[in-house]
Amino acid sequence: MSTASPRSDIAIIGAGMAGLAAARRLRANGHTCRIFEKSRGVGGRLATRRAGDLRFDHGAQFFTARGNAFRKALAEWTAEGIVAPWFDDTHVGVPAIGAPVRAMANRFEVQLETQITSLQSVEGGWRLVDAQGRVHDAGHGAFSAVILALPAPQVLPLAETAGVPMPGLDDVRYAPCWTLMAAFEEPLPGPDRHASPEGALSWLARNSAKPGRDPSPETWVIHASPAWSRAHLELSPDEVTPLLWDLARTVLDTDATPGFLAAHRWRYARVEQTAPKPFVWNADARIGACGDWGLGPRVEAAFDSGDGLGMIVASSLSRASSAAE
Repeated sequence: MSTASPRSDIAIIGAGMAGLAAARRLRANGHTCRIFEKSRGVGGRLATRRAGDLRFDHGAQFFTARGNAFRKALAEWTAEGIVAPWFDDTHVGVPAIGAPVRAMANRFEVQLETQITSLQSVEGGWRLVDAQGRVHDAGHGAFSAVILALPAPQVLPLAETAGVPMPGLDDVRYAPCWTLMAAFEEPLPGPDRHASPEGALSWLARNSAKPGRDPSPETWVIHASPAWSRAHLELSPDEVTPLLWDLARTVLDTDATPGFLAAHRWRYARVEQTAPKPFVWNADARIGACGDWGLGPRVEAAFDSGDGLGMIVASSLSRASSAAE
């Protein structure tokens, strides 16, 4: 595999917070990135479900910042008007939870609805093959490096196609989550949030009460606990919806009939056991991986993992280029 120039094209698979944080850092160091995402939109679990005029942040509910890097990013996004404080020390995207991710994605070439299924080693780097058998490269040759910004169980088989080990990722464990989305013509009484880590429902929030949201119709997002979600994991959304609503109406203490009800399953919702390191980088193969699985179940963890890997990749490619001169 030949060495790469500092401005080489880098493929990033996964357009969630981790992948875009890596792209952001690489771009700041003079590299170009192309991002591939299997879904119809960017953001991963920073997702908003649309149903007509209704909007539900049905994945991650908010962000918190503990470290300087993410605090700085939050300050920048707040100044841009795409993030706002919510309660206590939490923040949300405006007008939807994924607003900062979409803003980052707008600076890159992002290829949506493209599921990469294998990596091919070629002269100069890597080519990618998608589920339809299409081959992707940098347009003027191979990608000089590849970053897998995916849940750990999805990183492993893809890295295996390249013959690249991902130490520690076998140990990563996730909790699933069933999410219920409900809408009402009239506001429900009571607080905007209910958190119950020991019950069948772990979180209920009045989504329409978040900053920058339309307050009417009123929308709610309800998360089942990991235990309940595991016990009902393989049911269909139609089967889960009435079960979750029976639980939710008790917590919300309401007899109101929702005008809209739908459930969504997150198979890899919350990291329960992390990898030994915040990211993985194989300098010889020039393949790395990042995600919240490296640090913990927070949006900031995904950002820090991607940002850290981006710094390492930039430094590694720069050293390789200097050694070749």
